Amino acid sequence: MSLFDDETSVTGPSLHQPLAVRMRPASLAEFVGQIEVVGKGKFLRRMIDADTVPSLILFGPPGTGKTALAQIIARETDSRFEQLNAVAAGVADIRKIIDTAQKLLRIERRRTILFIDEIHRFSKSQQDVLLPYVENGTVVLIGATTENPYFEVNAPLLSRVRVFRLLPLIGEDIVTVLDRALRDRERGLGEMELVCGPDIMELIADIAGGDARVALNLLEQSAAMIEADGVKEISTEVVSAISGSRLVAYDKQGDKHYDVISAFIKSMRGSDPDAGLHYLARMLTAGEDIKFIARRIVICAAEDVGNADPNALVVAMAAAQAVQFVGLPEARIPLAQAVVYVATAPKSNAAYLAIDRAMADMRERNVGSVPIHLRDSSYKGAKQWGHGKEYHYPHNYPNAFVAQSYLPEELKGAAYYNPTDRGYEANIAERLKNLYKK
Repeated sequence: MSLFDDETSVTGPSLHQPLAVRMRPASLAEFVGQIEVVGKGKFLRRMIDADTVPSLILFGPPGTGKTALAQIIARETDSRFEQLNAVAAGVADIRKIIDTAQKLLRIERRRTILFIDEIHRFSKSQQDVLLPYVENGTVVLIGATTENPYFEVNAPLLSRVRVFRLLPLIGEDIVTVLDRALRDRERGLGEMELVCGPDIMELIADIAGGDARVALNLLEQSAAMIEADGVKEISTEVVSAISGSRLVAYDKQGDKHYDVISAFIKSMRGSDPDAGLHYLARMLTAGEDIKFIARRIVICAAEDVGNADPNALVVAMAAAQAVQFVGLPEARIPLAQAVVYVATAPKSNAAYLAIDRAMADMRERNVGSVPIHLRDSSYKGAKQWGHGKEYHYPHNYPNAFVAQSYLPEELKGAAYYNPTDRGYEANIAERLKNLYKK
């Protein structure tokens, strides 16, 4: 028996714990979804099987299995599991775990997995304390975050870990989780012998929006409600009573999350501000993430309005910043302003098509080298290689324009951007025509 076993084991579930905690998968065989991360043949799966798991960060929305996966990795690799929450933990907590980890590694040659939830909330000093011990292998760090680690985690720590992105679970995965919880007699609700039809499970999955924790909480609350009423079947009315307006907004008419966002974007693209506002209201009522909504408006402004009205992107970005600054319920106002502006603006997808054409050439053609007259000539020795020679500085010419070649020779004559005659882009088309007329 290990000197450390009484402190370190990943404890089994208790019936007093929430269903979402009790039903956390105990092995990779039970883990649902995230095939791109832990599917057979994938890097992390191979590292787990080979018992050579590196320090890593799991990045993804709530309910996608970050904590469960960290615990599974500890079990599969027979590692000590220590868990901290970045909000509550301090440097002293880290040092205590490091000290125990060093002893365990020295005495039993056993590794410690340090799981830090919400690692993006760790201060720079806390992250710096971890650095040498992550680097020398004293601990295997597994961080979990809902925020993009490339923006929120310090670069020195980020350079020492692998980042894996977990995606929201698809409806089929959520249904699998619900079905398992309904049948499991030890950890789940199997002893209650509930009746929950496939249509009800699909409904709960739709409401959960890819979050297994939300789905299991909703199932558990539904079970408690019907048990109090002395019945066994979970109905639409029960689910509706618990989920409230979210069910009405996304599921009463059978709409799916992605159907609503698709209709939202297509309404703005189709210049229908009323429809755009309707789908915005539907998402807001449903509790959709306002940052997600703002991102879709920004993309639509660039993709579908483009240079026909460059201010559309300005308005959309201002709305995206405003919603983070003011929050709900006021955030609905800048979002509505941006939706109306984008929907009523003239449309052009010319810039969107242009970058796709350019990227297609990168994949499919020999794109050559940067022309020598455009290469950097600022450093010592560059001029002796001919860099910058015969480059014509446009500001020295009328209208700040001089005809010269900018594309590599292999792409000579390539045309990616074809401006339309709509809105401001008509001015761009006219200017380019005048500059390049023969």
